[in-house]
Amino acid sequence: MSLVVHELGRAQQAAITDHFLALNAEDRRLRFGLVLSDDSLRKYVADIPYGSDSLFGVYADDLTLLAVAHLASRADPAELGLSVLPAARGQGVGSLLFARAVMRARNLGLSRLFMHCLAQNDAILHIARKAGMKVTTESGEADAWLELPPVALDSLGVDALRNQEAWLDWMLKASLAAPRAVVPAPKR
Repeated sequence: MSLVVHELGRAQQAAITDHFLALNAEDRRLRFGLVLSDDSLRKYVADIPYGSDSLFGVYADDLTLLAVAHLASRADPAELGLSVLPAARGQGVGSLLFARAVMRARNLGLSRLFMHCLAQNDAILHIARKAGMKVTTESGEADAWLELPPVALDSLGVDALRNQEAWLDWMLKASLAAPRAVVPAPKR
């Protein structure tokens, strides 16, 4: 499986919804701070302002959306939320999504990035600390802050390059997944 970060939009709304619905109750609690019902998750995804927020994801070879980052960037600081399905954890997927979201926030000219989570969300806190975020915990909740450098020509170019890389990754995965969906697996 290649770990390539894809930019997501309204066209991927069904895949984003499927990703969140695949999270179990504890994963939903860690991602959203409470256990959201299936209907609440569907509403959350439907209400995302796709024109102004940035979403990123990593697809498995079968085009299942394994991980999602939601960068709410309508205000400074931008807020980031991450989720990774259990099958993709421990492979650096969350860190890849984090890095891409930081680059986008920087390229939008934002000066700070913020993450809020439950204090027992060890995975997110690990990513935050590894990235040099200032983390404070209080009353079972944690806040993490990152000062962003100003936008630079090189980061704009890397963002465009990452979009091209994602397009190629999608084309490869789609071309390999399509025959599997049409041709039955050989009998053993």
